[in-house]
Amino acid sequence: MTSVTFRVTKGHGQSIGPSCFDAAPTPSYDGTYAMKNRAFPVVCEESAVSPCLVSPAADRAPERRIQKGVLRPSRISRAKETDEIRLMRFKNSRGFTLLEMMIVIAIGLTMAGVTMMALIPLFTKSHVDRAYDTTLSAIRSYRNLAIAQSNRYILVPTAPGTITVQFWAYVPPPGISPAPQWVSTINLPPDVQFSTAAIASALPAAGPDGIGTPANPIYFANTMTNVTANCNVVEGGQPCVVFYPDGSAQDDAGNYINGVLYLYQLGLPSSANPSQSATLLSSRAIDIWGTTGRVRGWRLYVPGGGPTWYQQ
Repeated sequence: MTSVTFRVTKGHGQSIGPSCFDAAPTPSYDGTYAMKNRAFPVVCEESAVSPCLVSPAADRAPERRIQKGVLRPSRISRAKETDEIRLMRFKNSRGFTLLEMMIVIAIGLTMAGVTMMALIPLFTKSHVDRAYDTTLSAIRSYRNLAIAQSNRYILVPTAPGTITVQFWAYVPPPGISPAPQWVSTINLPPDVQFSTAAIASALPAAGPDGIGTPANPIYFANTMTNVTANCNVVEGGQPCVVFYPDGSAQDDAGNYINGVLYLYQLGLPSSANPSQSATLLSSRAIDIWGTTGRVRGWRLYVPGGGPTWYQQ
């Protein structure tokens, strides 16, 4: 019996050739051949029926010729492929370099700076809007309370930006009313004032609804005589407005008065043309009608014809 080594491509017992190989077999790199990724020698036996048959026993019980611990060719290729995949995964998950992080941070800081510059005018404008809303709301709220409670409330606006509210109980004549009682003090934002000092020359000559002039940012006048009226009875001569149970606006002596309050914001950019300055455009006004107690709010706009008050 002659033992040779070659590749078997089909099932057991298949005839390989008319006779046994006389020539020496050509071994592979490790002296074996692989069948289904398994290396083993095949035994060729001579017989009377077939010159050379593949022994079934050789396939059933292969003789391994690769020493333990030595990788087969297929496993070697898989190991190389696995190393390449691991290297690619390592490269893909290596993180960011310092330069990349610095570039991202620089872009973020630039965007944040541009955003803040765009939002600053909105923050600034919100101050004067808040002051206007606070003043208008206070006047309307305490007028409504005077009607609901059938009593009197006194509002004393004081420069630069304070409104003092007092409750003044009403006692019909010939009774004597008690002294006013303090209720609250309303403070405007520090950069918003009851004033027209910096912009009086650029404001319209007449106040909203024709009440007052820009020369007096806190103005109350007798509706009959149009003479400035201050509260001399209980407020020591300060400008004030008293809301009565019928909703009317009077002084502390019981005379109907009309009034106007001017507000504007300090510290805004100026312009060579006073009528186009940001300070002027921040102007607001609130007027009060004495006999009805009606309260209206106004905002200054500068169209082509010059500064004009528009009701809000």
